[in-house]
Amino acid sequence: MYRPDEFIALLKEEIRQRREEGCRVIGFDRRIRRAGKAVDKLNAAYDDLMALKPEPRLAKCEPNDLAGIRRLRPPGPRRIKSPTSTARLRDRLRGAFLGRCAGCLLGKPVEDWHRDRIFKALKKDHRFPLDYYFESSTIRAGGKPFHPAGVTYCTFGHFDHMERDDDTDYTILGVHSLKTYGPKFTTANVAHEWQMRLPYFMTYTAERMAYRNLVNGLPLDQVPIYRNPFREWIGAQIRADGFGYCAAGMPQLAAEFAHRDAVLSHTKNGIYGEMLFAAMIAAAAVCNDVEEVIQIGLSEIPTGSRLAVAVRDVIEWAGENRDWQETLDAIHERYGHYHSVHTINNACLVIMGLLHGRMDFGKTICMTVMGGWDTDCTGATAGSVLGAMLGADRLPAKWIKPLNNRLESIVIGYNDVKITDIADAALKVNRKIRVQKRMKAEG
Repeated sequence: MYRPDEFIALLKEEIRQRREEGCRVIGFDRRIRRAGKAVDKLNAAYDDLMALKPEPRLAKCEPNDLAGIRRLRPPGPRRIKSPTSTARLRDRLRGAFLGRCAGCLLGKPVEDWHRDRIFKALKKDHRFPLDYYFESSTIRAGGKPFHPAGVTYCTFGHFDHMERDDDTDYTILGVHSLKTYGPKFTTANVAHEWQMRLPYFMTYTAERMAYRNLVNGLPLDQVPIYRNPFREWIGAQIRADGFGYCAAGMPQLAAEFAHRDAVLSHTKNGIYGEMLFAAMIAAAAVCNDVEEVIQIGLSEIPTGSRLAVAVRDVIEWAGENRDWQETLDAIHERYGHYHSVHTINNACLVIMGLLHGRMDFGKTICMTVMGGWDTDCTGATAGSVLGAMLGADRLPAKWIKPLNNRLESIVIGYNDVKITDIADAALKVNRKIRVQKRMKAEG
């Protein structure tokens, strides 16, 4: 049960979510005010809000089911033939997860900061533009930190490994699920692993709502929807990587894995965010061109979806602007109305960093993080994509050495592991999938 003030906050987020989905929500704010703290009236308002029908054109462009998504996606290479050797693929997958950890750690001290606050703090500390892990002096210059650990939280000199983060917990869990159940794993399998291996209070937003619904016994099709206004936020997007690693070279399969995972907690663009980046990462492990990787990701989600439109906008702006800050301005102007933890605006920042970073790892993750909003998530995803393209051997030591190849996790059974061990486990899964596919093709 929620306290009335908590439930009212949830309702207000749902109004925002329904509006973004194309529903007419006129009168609901007034209805909530009139309800006061009467729980029965607040519940009735929520039920009526959920009964609204989105604008038909937008609803048609944004299905939740995999078959519907595939009908609306553009052409693309569903599988990429590549001469990549096992040794080279191992290096790329290690680079992907090392890059994810570095990008995540870079963004952690300024999580949920607006880009203006980040810029101001960096300039005040004479460190603009960002070119390395944040110093405690920069966080101090930015005012009150987001994290209770204060100015030393994940700043340079105050860590000797990749600290625990949900952005890496879910990568581990994705690889674990494929190791445990194989490529035929189901959404129900994902739900089981969450409940067995993730502490409830170490999940957030959409994942926590879904977890609560699971524990309360709701059917799977209601788990991502019931009292979950966060279902298009970034939570599913940060769960993409393990599926991309295990399906390296197979973007369609990576997107399918991501879909099975995402539908546990998300709908529409929340699902597409995970599918987009799973496909991109799967492609990045065997491709050498950033724009090609992005287009392959787009080929797995509906062309007319809000996310696909936003990504194409960023591609256009990055092609027109030599200065990354001009592209960043355009993103904030057009997509700044979304919540700081939404899928769409944060995905835009990742695409911006990848395009303007021009295969420079440091520039890519720094530009992405300086964009603000959900900085640990965006830095992690940008680092994962480019890390997969470069491979571990080509990642700059200044970003990777401070991690000491050690990862702290809350996932039961993986509390303190080597980063490269998770990547190597993904490689083994990838090889098993490839063998199974070859045997099936041969009859």
